[in-house]
Amino acid sequence: MEKGTGGFLDPETILEQLDIHDNMQMADFGSGHGCFSIPLAKVVPQGKVYALDVVKEALEAVKSKAEIEKISNIEAIHCNLEVLNGSKLTEDSIDLVVLANILFQSQKKSAILTEAKRVLKKDGQLVLIEWIADSSLAPKKGWLISQEEAKQLAEAEGLRLDKELDIDSQHYGMVFKKT
Repeated sequence: MEKGTGGFLDPETILEQLDIHDNMQMADFGSGHGCFSIPLAKVVPQGKVYALDVVKEALEAVKSKAEIEKISNIEAIHCNLEVLNGSKLTEDSIDLVVLANILFQSQKKSAILTEAKRVLKKDGQLVLIEWIADSSLAPKKGWLISQEEAKQLAEAEGLRLDKELDIDSQHYGMVFKKT
């Protein structure tokens, strides 16, 4: 049987593949309803997770879920990640940025990566997860990006590929480091 969650990402399994330790400062770019924000916050109870999204309703959902699960280390930020300083986060302040299924929704992919790099600390990790373009559940709308294109965009920003992640048959994943 195929592993995975019927095309839906399994954040816990993905997080197990990452170098995460408590006290980390993390940002979930395009957090949506908190698919990654909530599990990240649980992994770093002494750390901080910033849930960033352009959709206010999504951020309200993150706050509600955090409240229900008694998680107090998430801060929701309404922002536009397609502009420089759009995240409202301090430069060189974040240990790990998650970009999960966000690039395909934007025509300004490099702007999002520029903002991610700006907030990352030296040796900080950028976790990039995207749909495999010809996978059965990949969205038909949007601007899907191949793994090779995503790698080239990240490297053009000065990010170095650290490792590839084992996600599922619908997604690819890579971890980049800010050098």
